[in-house]
Amino acid sequence: MIEVDVFLFDILIVIGLSILVLFLGNKFRVPGIVGFILAGMLAGPYGLGLIQDQEIIQFLAEIGVIFLLFSIGMQFSFRTLYHMKKIVLLGGALQVGFTILVTAGLAYMLGFPLPSAIFLGFLICHTSTTITLRVFQDRGELDSPHSRTTLGISLFQDLMSVPMILLLPALTGHDIQPGEFAITVEVALVASLVLMLVLLFYLLPRLMDTITRTRSQELFLLTILFVCLAITWITSSIGLSLALGAFLAGLLLAETPYFHQAFATILPFRDIFTSFFFISIGMLLNAHILITHPLIVLGLIAGAIILKAVIAGLSSLSLGQSLRTSVLAGIALANIGEFSFVLILAGMEFAFLSDFSTQVFLTVAVWTMALSPFLISAGPRISGWICDLPLPQRIKAGSEPPPGTLPATHRDHLVIVGFGPNGRNLARVAEMEGIPYIVIDMNPDTVAEERKKGLPIFFGDAANPSILDHAGIEHARVLAIVTNDPFSSRTITAMAREMNPGIHILIRTRFLRDIDQLREIGADEVIVDEFETSIELISRVMKKYLAPRVTIDRATSRIREDMYRVFRQPPSDRGIFSEIALRIPQVEVQTFQVAERSPVAGHTLRELKVRTEFGVSVIAIGRNEDTIPNPDGEFRVDAGDRLVVIGKPDQLASFAAIVEMDGTGE
Repeated sequence: MIEVDVFLFDILIVIGLSILVLFLGNKFRVPGIVGFILAGMLAGPYGLGLIQDQEIIQFLAEIGVIFLLFSIGMQFSFRTLYHMKKIVLLGGALQVGFTILVTAGLAYMLGFPLPSAIFLGFLICHTSTTITLRVFQDRGELDSPHSRTTLGISLFQDLMSVPMILLLPALTGHDIQPGEFAITVEVALVASLVLMLVLLFYLLPRLMDTITRTRSQELFLLTILFVCLAITWITSSIGLSLALGAFLAGLLLAETPYFHQAFATILPFRDIFTSFFFISIGMLLNAHILITHPLIVLGLIAGAIILKAVIAGLSSLSLGQSLRTSVLAGIALANIGEFSFVLILAGMEFAFLSDFSTQVFLTVAVWTMALSPFLISAGPRISGWICDLPLPQRIKAGSEPPPGTLPATHRDHLVIVGFGPNGRNLARVAEMEGIPYIVIDMNPDTVAEERKKGLPIFFGDAANPSILDHAGIEHARVLAIVTNDPFSSRTITAMAREMNPGIHILIRTRFLRDIDQLREIGADEVIVDEFETSIELISRVMKKYLAPRVTIDRATSRIREDMYRVFRQPPSDRGIFSEIALRIPQVEVQTFQVAERSPVAGHTLRELKVRTEFGVSVIAIGRNEDTIPNPDGEFRVDAGDRLVVIGKPDQLASFAAIVEMDGTGE
């Protein structure tokens, strides 16, 4: 029986410590996951020993894993998973196989018996899907190439957990029926497949249709919880992990029209219960072993992280992924997962490891999990350092773009980075309007499929300068970055601006807080998902109230202008006026600053005869913080003014020589 007073006291202690640690962590920019782990360390048996019933926390932690993987599954689909089949099967097999092989070899060399060495390989090869995907989710990178690679390999690890447990008796020489292993795995997988198909194509859509017609929020909530827990229980009962079952439940619900509301419904449960998971991890941290055996533990932590990161990174490289994506995926897969705890419990009856070895392994595993958020946050810097090494371009770029993919005559074209829904729509409009364009994407299956249709697309990591060069970035007029990888987007923006200072860069981001940084590194326009969604919502509400179209356009324009002004620096002249030349061949818009002793200073535009003498037009003048659009002929130019001029390149060069002359002819 659960003592209610003890239960409530333990929950009160956990939540109170979490609030305190998260508050302090927020001031010092410590990730929330790390804060929860620290709270668990303080409350656990190796800290202050405040928790009396640890089993309650472990139970709540398992619920948290279910809700987290359920919500992540709803953000994918079976079609997405199908496109990831190469990553899951080949990448996962390489990572699991080589990790077991290398770990077992090293352990055997250190004196472990062969069965124990192989068992250690089973333990080391698993990764904490819960931690890595939660970090990617918090960073807005869940749909990035490295996140997909991490998820695909993690799914294979979870699938392999069943045969690993079934193989444990065989490692010790216990009798096992010849067909028992194959039959058990086959029955489990076939049963899972049949269950998913039945639920997907028959039961679940009809159930959700019936429930939503009642318009009862309580009934909808209970149904979502029932679906999540029922599918998780069924898959768990046939030998698959809870995490995998919850992920499959989310995938099934993602195929229905109601998954957006389901996702919003499940979020509060996910955030509450996943906090208990990270707290439970912190409660396992035994600082005593680290203090008494620091060299052994620290060496094993570093060795495990490096070993797993290298093997996972090489597995990703073998799939044709870019070096940057492979490094990021390797770092994300460098921790030891929570399913290793399940395996170690299953292996205790066979005494593969001594009590001391078990405690050391648990300490190493938990510390790798605790360090994982910091490693993932440092991943972009580490990948940048590795990508700067003098390595062959083929390794850096991944699969080599096939020769002859791009027309040699491409100029003034549009470069689209990312071929998700936004990239597809942009390419479709460009095709309709006759705008020449090139697409760069990191999904090899998508690239192969679209190239068969004749689409000008090639595989590559646009954060690599050779890939941008292959896309003709130096002669491109517009670059549209619509990927789901924030760090990669920033790198591409800075690199493209350096390679082509005159290119117009549009970039999509999820959050308003990114605007300033993106504009500082070279973006001309930043489109923010969360803000543009609110604009569309306002527009549709006004339409329902039969507001005139001109009123709607005026209102949304004013809101957009006011909101973006709050979150960004005053836009550059290039950002305002470069659109004028986007569709006019052989015409550019440039900005020139009038030198202190320039011959044009003190003269009106009419006196300068800029149109008749130079063949250019002054379309705006910047003075101090003001911008004067379309100045008339009587406007007098002063030193320090910024003239925004449109014309042909040679004409602009002649005019610039006069405007920027300092009066001495130099």
